[in-house]
Amino acid sequence: MPRSVNHVASRARRKKVMKLAKGYFGRRKNVWTVAKNAVEKGLGYSYRDRRAKKRDFRALWIQRINAGARINGLSYSVLMGALNKSGIELNRKVLADLAMNHPEAFAAVVEQVK
Repeated sequence: MPRSVNHVASRARRKKVMKLAKGYFGRRKNVWTVAKNAVEKGLGYSYRDRRAKKRDFRALWIQRINAGARINGLSYSVLMGALNKSGIELNRKVLADLAMNHPEAFAAVVEQVK
């Protein structure tokens, strides 16, 4: 009996990877072995960086809040402690947006906790 090879499934698997490699430069976009490695590496980076993005944004928000707080005569840690103590539940994303785009509103929040 002849050997049965499921070419349909293996071709579909390769097509899926080649579709993900679309837009890559040079042989990474059209040579199977090179594209497979490039796609695996890219998927690993994207998995890792979806988590790193959350850390990066939190750090950015803290820097913006700190800059806004210092303009209003407080440090970041003092401001956050005062916010928690006064029961104002604004998260860092909202506070950073206020500090950046609406400094008068941020100043009002700071005055409320002083």
